[in-house]
Amino acid sequence: MCAIGVVIFEGFQLLDAAGPIGAFEIAGRYVPGAYDIRVLSRGGGRVASSSGVTLDSLSFADAGLLDTLLVSGGEGTRGPSIDEATLDWVRQTHRTARRTTSVCSGAYVLAQAGLLDGKRATTHWNRSKDFARRYPKVKLEPDRIWIRDGAIWTSAGITAGIDLALALIAEDLGEDIARKTAQQLVVYHRRPGGQSQFSALLELEAGGRFDGLMAWARENLRNPLTVEELAREAGMSERNFARTFSAATGFTPAKAIERLRVEAARTLLDSQPLQVDDVALETGFGDAERMRRAFIRAFGQPPQALRRGRAA
Repeated sequence: MCAIGVVIFEGFQLLDAAGPIGAFEIAGRYVPGAYDIRVLSRGGGRVASSSGVTLDSLSFADAGLLDTLLVSGGEGTRGPSIDEATLDWVRQTHRTARRTTSVCSGAYVLAQAGLLDGKRATTHWNRSKDFARRYPKVKLEPDRIWIRDGAIWTSAGITAGIDLALALIAEDLGEDIARKTAQQLVVYHRRPGGQSQFSALLELEAGGRFDGLMAWARENLRNPLTVEELAREAGMSERNFARTFSAATGFTPAKAIERLRVEAARTLLDSQPLQVDDVALETGFGDAERMRRAFIRAFGQPPQALRRGRAA
């Protein structure tokens, strides 16, 4: 049985804790006895989330031996709840646990404890500038869904905690159980850690009327997707389409398609054992050099460097 300690603080984000708890609970239906979930707080008792909803918790002193430590996020992670005694307990638990993990701003606790120094980590994109300023020794990758660096796993905000939990379940119980768990949760199985927090498609949804067109484009990235082809799919003249699309989304059609291709290519590089040339063909870049230039514009690094970084 895998004992999982989910740490909460006053003002914690409810879904940061409840999302992973739900995932582990469902996985336990398929493998009875796989997980023993313990909600923990410094003093134990009832702890209020930022929504006002409370959870009952055990104290750190009553936590017992843990296999996995999961620190939830929320305003409490940067407040008075994080005293030196708490940090000492986190450090001690990290030394004995198989894994130490965080959701959202729970990464602040791990960083404050010194556990992320020199390690790759992520947190909610909205906290990334503050986090990077406060913890310059951490190799922050602010647009990642989740990151594993050795025995430490960190994840982005809120629903990314479910992605993290599914990755942990896959490591413990296998991909089949993780997939069944995702199906029960009615979530995608499973967003790879390297997928950006920032979806190009979601950013483009500001255009409203072009949502369907962009969804169609994402499903047809292998096609040339010229302005002529896009305008035809949208039922507009080329000139009117280009002008209206740019005004509605803030992107030219060509730039929008490049963003979709870069996003799709990065996901494939992280989740599939494909050669860079094959990824370039699959996502419509045509050749690796064209994809390399697009990656440098988007990420400041070529695809090969990003793939090496994920494997490190």
